[in-house]
Amino acid sequence: MARVALSPEGLAQALGLLQKISAEALAQGVQIAPVAPSDIANMRGVVEQVSGNDQDTTEIARALKAQLPELIDQFVTSRQREGAALVKLLRDQVAEISQLVTRSEALLEGRNDAQTRHLKDSLARVLSASDEIDPDRMTQELALIAVKTDVREELDRLSAHIDAANELLATDKPMGRKLDFLMQEFNREANTLCSKAQFNALTAAGLDMKHVIDQMREQVQNVE
Repeated sequence: MARVALSPEGLAQALGLLQKISAEALAQGVQIAPVAPSDIANMRGVVEQVSGNDQDTTEIARALKAQLPELIDQFVTSRQREGAALVKLLRDQVAEISQLVTRSEALLEGRNDAQTRHLKDSLARVLSASDEIDPDRMTQELALIAVKTDVREELDRLSAHIDAANELLATDKPMGRKLDFLMQEFNREANTLCSKAQFNALTAAGLDMKHVIDQMREQVQNVE
Protein backbone atom coordinates (compact mmCIF):
# COMPACT_ATOMS: atom_id res chain seq x y z
CA MET A 1 0.00 0.00 0.00
CA ALA A 2 1.38 3.40 -0.98
CA ARG A 3 2.15 5.91 1.76
CA VAL A 4 3.89 9.25 2.02
CA ALA A 5 7.24 9.77 3.68
CA LEU A 6 9.80 12.54 4.15
CA SER A 7 12.82 12.25 1.88
CA PRO A 8 16.06 13.17 3.70
CA GLU A 9 17.78 13.93 0.39
CA GLY A 10 14.86 16.00 -0.86
CA LEU A 11 14.67 17.92 2.42
CA ALA A 12 18.39 18.67 2.34
CA GLN A 13 18.15 19.91 -1.25
CA ALA A 14 15.11 22.06 -0.45
CA LEU A 15 16.78 23.69 2.56
CA GLY A 16 19.93 24.31 0.54
CA LEU A 17 17.92 25.91 -2.25
CA LEU A 18 16.05 28.14 0.22
CA GLN A 19 19.37 29.16 1.74
CA LYS A 20 20.75 30.21 -1.66
CA ILE A 21 17.57 32.08 -2.58
CA SER A 22 17.50 33.93 0.74
CA ALA A 23 21.19 34.90 0.50
CA GLU A 24 20.84 36.17 -3.08
CA ALA A 25 17.66 38.09 -2.26
CA LEU A 26 19.36 39.72 0.71
CA ALA A 27 22.31 40.73 -1.46
CA GLN A 28 19.91 42.33 -3.95
CA GLY A 29 17.97 44.14 -1.19
CA VAL A 30 14.79 42.12 -1.84
CA GLN A 31 12.45 41.28 1.03
CA ILE A 32 11.68 37.55 1.44
CA ALA A 33 8.72 36.40 3.52
CA PRO A 34 9.31 33.67 6.13
CA VAL A 35 8.89 30.14 4.77
CA ALA A 36 6.36 27.90 6.52
CA PRO A 37 7.06 24.16 7.05
CA SER A 38 4.05 23.36 4.84
CA ASP A 39 5.67 25.34 2.00
CA ILE A 40 8.84 23.27 2.35
CA ALA A 41 6.80 20.04 2.40
CA ASN A 42 5.14 21.04 -0.89
CA MET A 43 8.49 21.43 -2.67
CA ARG A 44 9.30 18.69 -5.14
CA GLY A 45 11.10 15.70 -3.67
CA VAL A 46 10.63 16.59 0.01
CA VAL A 47 7.61 14.33 0.52
CA GLU A 48 7.25 11.24 -1.66
CA GLN A 49 5.04 8.23 -2.01
CA VAL A 50 6.65 4.95 -1.04
CA SER A 51 5.53 1.40 -0.66
CA GLY A 52 6.68 -1.12 1.91
CA ASN A 53 6.04 -2.50 5.34
CA ASP A 54 6.56 -1.32 8.91
CA GLN A 55 10.22 -2.23 8.66
CA ASP A 56 10.66 0.28 5.86
CA THR A 57 9.02 2.95 8.03
CA THR A 58 11.34 2.15 10.89
CA GLU A 59 14.40 2.44 8.69
CA ILE A 60 13.25 5.79 7.27
CA ALA A 61 12.53 7.11 10.76
CA ARG A 62 15.96 5.99 11.90
CA ALA A 63 17.60 7.69 8.93
CA LEU A 64 15.67 10.91 9.53
CA LYS A 65 16.51 10.88 13.21
CA ALA A 66 20.19 10.51 12.40
CA GLN A 67 20.26 13.30 9.80
CA LEU A 68 17.83 15.78 11.34
CA PRO A 69 20.25 17.32 13.90
CA GLU A 70 22.78 18.08 11.18
CA LEU A 71 20.11 19.56 8.92
CA ILE A 72 18.81 21.72 11.76
CA ASP A 73 22.35 22.87 12.58
CA GLN A 74 22.91 23.78 8.94
CA PHE A 75 19.64 25.70 8.81
CA VAL A 76 20.41 27.58 12.06
CA THR A 77 23.91 28.42 10.83
CA SER A 78 22.43 29.70 7.58
CA ARG A 79 19.96 31.91 9.47
CA GLN A 80 22.78 33.27 11.63
CA ARG A 81 24.80 34.18 8.54
CA GLU A 82 21.76 35.87 7.01
CA GLY A 83 21.14 37.76 10.25
CA ALA A 84 24.74 38.97 10.41
CA ALA A 85 24.57 40.10 6.79
CA LEU A 86 21.28 41.92 7.44
CA VAL A 87 22.68 43.72 10.49
CA LYS A 88 25.73 44.79 8.47
CA LEU A 89 23.48 46.12 5.72
CA LEU A 90 21.38 48.08 8.22
CA ARG A 91 24.50 49.50 9.88
CA ASP A 92 25.78 50.65 6.49
CA GLN A 93 22.43 52.34 5.80
CA VAL A 94 22.46 54.05 9.20
CA ALA A 95 25.99 55.27 8.44
CA GLU A 96 24.75 56.64 5.10
CA ILE A 97 21.97 58.56 6.86
CA SER A 98 24.56 59.91 9.30
CA GLN A 99 26.65 61.18 6.39
CA LEU A 100 23.59 62.88 4.90
CA VAL A 101 22.83 64.56 8.23
CA THR A 102 26.41 65.83 8.37
CA ARG A 103 26.08 67.07 4.80
CA SER A 104 22.84 68.86 5.70
CA GLU A 105 24.46 70.56 8.68
CA ALA A 106 27.30 71.77 6.46
CA LEU A 107 24.74 73.30 4.09
CA LEU A 108 23.06 75.41 6.77
CA GLU A 109 25.54 78.31 6.62
CA GLY A 110 25.14 78.71 2.86
CA ARG A 111 21.36 78.34 3.21
CA ASN A 112 21.23 81.02 5.92
CA ASP A 113 23.25 83.42 3.76
CA ALA A 114 20.91 82.85 0.82
CA GLN A 115 17.84 83.36 3.01
CA THR A 116 19.30 86.54 4.50
CA ARG A 117 19.92 87.99 1.04
CA HIS A 118 16.41 87.02 -0.06
CA LEU A 119 14.82 88.60 3.01
CA LYS A 120 16.83 91.80 2.62
CA ASP A 121 15.81 92.09 -1.03
CA SER A 122 12.16 91.47 -0.15
CA LEU A 123 12.31 93.98 2.69
CA ALA A 124 13.87 96.62 0.47
CA ARG A 125 11.08 96.18 -2.08
CA VAL A 126 8.40 96.50 0.58
CA LEU A 127 9.99 99.60 2.13
CA SER A 128 10.34 101.29 -1.23
CA ALA A 129 6.69 100.64 -2.02
CA SER A 130 5.21 102.04 1.17
CA ASP A 131 6.01 104.62 3.84
CA GLU A 132 3.61 103.09 6.39
CA ILE A 133 5.52 100.00 7.51
CA ASP A 134 5.17 99.02 11.16
CA PRO A 135 8.72 98.15 12.33
CA ASP A 136 7.41 95.90 15.11
CA ARG A 137 5.15 93.99 12.73
CA MET A 138 8.03 93.62 10.29
CA THR A 139 10.26 92.24 13.05
CA GLN A 140 7.57 89.73 14.04
CA GLU A 141 7.14 88.55 10.47
CA LEU A 142 10.87 88.06 10.01
CA ALA A 143 11.09 86.12 13.28
CA LEU A 144 8.17 83.94 12.21
CA ILE A 145 9.86 83.13 8.91
CA ALA A 146 13.05 82.22 10.74
CA VAL A 147 11.19 79.85 13.08
CA LYS A 148 9.24 78.16 10.27
CA THR A 149 12.37 77.45 8.26
CA ASP A 150 14.70 76.43 11.10
CA VAL A 151 15.73 72.78 10.60
CA ARG A 152 18.26 72.48 13.42
CA GLU A 153 15.77 70.64 15.62
CA GLU A 154 15.06 68.08 12.87
CA LEU A 155 18.75 67.44 12.33
CA ASP A 156 19.31 67.02 16.07
CA ARG A 157 16.49 64.48 16.29
CA LEU A 158 17.84 62.60 13.28
CA SER A 159 21.23 62.37 15.02
CA ALA A 160 19.51 61.01 18.13
CA HIS A 161 17.68 58.40 16.02
CA ILE A 162 20.99 57.37 14.46
CA ASP A 163 22.48 56.77 17.91
CA ALA A 164 19.40 54.77 18.94
CA ALA A 165 19.57 52.62 15.79
CA ASN A 166 23.25 51.85 16.31
CA GLU A 167 22.55 50.84 19.93
CA LEU A 168 19.80 48.46 18.83
CA LEU A 169 21.95 46.90 16.12
CA ALA A 170 24.72 46.29 18.65
CA THR A 171 22.53 44.01 20.81
CA ASP A 172 21.54 40.37 20.38
CA LYS A 173 18.01 40.94 21.64
CA PRO A 174 14.88 41.04 19.42
CA MET A 175 14.74 44.49 17.87
CA GLY A 176 12.32 44.30 14.95
CA ARG A 177 9.46 46.30 16.48
CA LYS A 178 11.75 48.95 17.93
CA LEU A 179 13.53 49.38 14.59
CA ASP A 180 10.21 49.58 12.77
CA PHE A 181 9.06 52.38 15.10
CA LEU A 182 12.43 54.11 14.69
CA MET A 183 12.01 54.01 10.90
CA GLN A 184 8.74 55.92 11.28
CA GLU A 185 10.53 58.56 13.33
CA PHE A 186 13.35 58.78 10.78
CA ASN A 187 10.84 59.26 7.99
CA ARG A 188 8.90 61.93 9.89
CA GLU A 189 12.01 64.06 10.47
CA ALA A 190 13.22 63.63 6.88
CA ASN A 191 9.80 64.74 5.58
CA THR A 192 9.85 67.83 7.80
CA LEU A 193 13.40 68.62 6.71
CA CYS A 194 12.36 68.57 3.05
CA SER A 195 9.26 70.69 3.65
CA LYS A 196 11.20 73.37 5.57
CA ALA A 197 14.43 73.32 3.52
CA GLN A 198 13.71 76.12 1.01
CA PHE A 199 17.20 75.49 -0.35
CA ASN A 200 17.81 73.15 -3.28
CA ALA A 201 20.92 71.47 -1.91
CA LEU A 202 19.28 70.84 1.46
CA THR A 203 16.14 69.49 -0.19
CA ALA A 204 18.29 67.10 -2.24
CA ALA A 205 20.00 65.84 0.92
CA GLY A 206 16.60 65.29 2.55
CA LEU A 207 15.32 63.34 -0.46
CA ASP A 208 18.45 61.16 -0.46
CA MET A 209 17.81 60.55 3.23
CA LYS A 210 14.22 59.47 2.54
CA HIS A 211 15.45 57.04 -0.13
CA VAL A 212 17.82 55.32 2.30
CA ILE A 213 15.14 55.25 5.02
CA ASP A 214 12.70 53.53 2.64
CA GLN A 215 15.34 50.90 1.88
CA MET A 216 15.90 50.37 5.60
CA ARG A 217 12.18 49.97 6.25
CA GLU A 218 12.04 47.12 3.74
CA GLN A 219 14.96 45.34 5.41
CA VAL A 220 13.62 45.90 8.92
CA GLN A 221 10.62 43.70 8.04
CA ASN A 222 13.06 40.75 8.06
CA VAL A 223 14.33 41.50 11.58
CA GLU A 224 12.86 39.56 14.49
